[in-house]
Amino acid sequence: MRLPRILTPRVTVSAHCDLPCGVYDPAQARIEAESVKMICEKYQANTDPEFRTRAILIKEQRAELVKHHLWVLWTDYFKPAHFEKYPHLHQLFNEATKMAGAAGAKGATDPAKADELLSKIDEISKIFWETKQA
Repeated sequence: MRLPRILTPRVTVSAHCDLPCGVYDPAQARIEAESVKMICEKYQANTDPEFRTRAILIKEQRAELVKHHLWVLWTDYFKPAHFEKYPHLHQLFNEATKMAGAAGAKGATDPAKADELLSKIDEISKIFWETKQA
């Protein structure tokens, strides 16, 4: 069944929020990744099973937010011209989101994994700010 023409959208819009605000910043991913690192450190310093369970749950939520913020930058902010100028950018995002996922900081309690993630976010941030100045 086809929709009547009057109900068919004339314009399709997408954004990382409900309103295309144009506000992007890798700091959002970095703050969540810093939280992941601090939770890992607190987890390592505490033997209380209830605390450790809560820490893991919160860490996994924060890691998921890291992935979300990285994906928003990757898919919404960066344009083909950026990927031409920085040919390693797709690979960098792929590595960073995997480091935020189950194979990295989300699935580990080692603060070193979070440091690796923070390092990738710093690389992305450097490129981001270069593109903002251009």
